[in-house]
Amino acid sequence: MKLKFRKIAYQLHLWLGLTSGLIVVIMAATGCILVFEKELKQWIHPERYFVEVIGKKKLPLSELSSKAERALPEGLKIKRVVMSSDPSQTYVFRTLKMDNDALTYWGTYLYYYRVYMDPYTGKVQAVEDAKKDFFEIVLDLHRRLLLGEKIGKTITGYSTLIMTIILFSGLVIWYPRKMSKSMLKGMFFIKISANWKRINYDVHNVLGFYAVIPLLIISYSAMIWSFEDVDKWVKKTLNGSAPTEQKAKSKIPAEEFSDQKNILDMIGNKMEKGLTDKESALINFPRTEEGTYYAELTYDNRLYRNDQYNFDQYSGEMVKHQSYKDKNIGYGTALRERNYDLHTGSIFGMTSRIIYFLAGIIAASLPITGFIIYLNRKKKKPKHKKNKVVFPSHH
Repeated sequence: MKLKFRKIAYQLHLWLGLTSGLIVVIMAATGCILVFEKELKQWIHPERYFVEVIGKKKLPLSELSSKAERALPEGLKIKRVVMSSDPSQTYVFRTLKMDNDALTYWGTYLYYYRVYMDPYTGKVQAVEDAKKDFFEIVLDLHRRLLLGEKIGKTITGYSTLIMTIILFSGLVIWYPRKMSKSMLKGMFFIKISANWKRINYDVHNVLGFYAVIPLLIISYSAMIWSFEDVDKWVKKTLNGSAPTEQKAKSKIPAEEFSDQKNILDMIGNKMEKGLTDKESALINFPRTEEGTYYAELTYDNRLYRNDQYNFDQYSGEMVKHQSYKDKNIGYGTALRERNYDLHTGSIFGMTSRIIYFLAGIIAASLPITGFIIYLNRKKKKPKHKKNKVVFPSHH
């Protein structure tokens, strides 16, 4: 029975690996690039992210938002702003519109702009067409293979599911049928003195084992984004009897509303004050008549460690507040809030990001080393030759 199970695991590992190998290489390689995206961007484009002179006082958010909007192509509206607690950093305003029915990356983003602004002077330091940004293209390649939301996301979603099966079947194959001292050594160490075929096998076998836990966490978090039903099931199961989240709404006033600037400034001031002991803040602007200003104060580089606010767009009244410290939000909601940090490795800070980076390199190598093992085994198969009958020659 055990032998049969092992054979099934081997066949699954082999054929699923051969069918999804190229996609896994692409997703893993792009993931490695994105691990240090923030640091790389600031290093490549310091003029976008840092002000020339740190001023004494920042301009009102409504004024900065208006200036950012005037820097955009005509007709486009600002939809988000990100503010850093670092006084030397710019504000980053954003607007984008997506078409989820498009079949390519270029069709998916109808427009996507970022405006980098000095919050002390209102100077626009850069207007970026983010659709052409290298990291944005890499991100879409990672998420959708540049093939749009419907096709690309479906392919990467099922490839992640296949990757999970490959990882579990790999663990079954990795564990030896008979345990011995030499077998134990081969499970955890690469025999560098061996020939290249054995080294290749060890690289696949040993490094694959060491990377399996971070890769399973990455795969789980990716499937939460890819499969809505899985996301809902996990959330519902873990939440149990926790109260259902209520969507925050603005109360549409009976009379004409004209106090938008003051309300935006009030929210901006509140976020600015809250930044004292935090990492960053973001504000999403309302998209509909009933929509709210959604704001987040993030404690550090782990995005789940935040306080979330919803403000009525007409009165500025806070209609909802939630903190990651709240104990009544349910385990499912708490886990869902941590999904981005679980996927990127920021969940435990720089240490886990480095571990994820190394795991990504290993993940990109596994289909290659696995394919080499497959080719070597094909060559090893004995060819059954028919016995030749030699007839004596007659003179």
